[in-house]
Amino acid sequence: MDWPLIIILVVLIIIVAGLRAAQSIRHTKGTERGSLPGKGHHIIEANYHSGGGGGGQSSQFRVPRDPQEYAKTFIPKDKRK
Repeated sequence: MDWPLIIILVVLIIIVAGLRAAQSIRHTKGTERGSLPGKGHHIIEANYHSGGGGGGQSSQFRVPRDPQEYAKTFIPKDKRK
């Protein structure tokens, strides 16, 4: 292959990738993830089933809606005031 052809193909790939990224950003604008801060907790269920006749595990996690309370969960218990 010639170097000019390779350069043209690379430039075209970069342009297509840039256009696709811009389209993706426009498409998802206004649908940001997350939840508004507030009082109480979110309840998250985590389920695992091994399939067949086997067992599985199920558990629930409580996550505070308040960002400050959520941040405190990452502080080791012996470092808390």
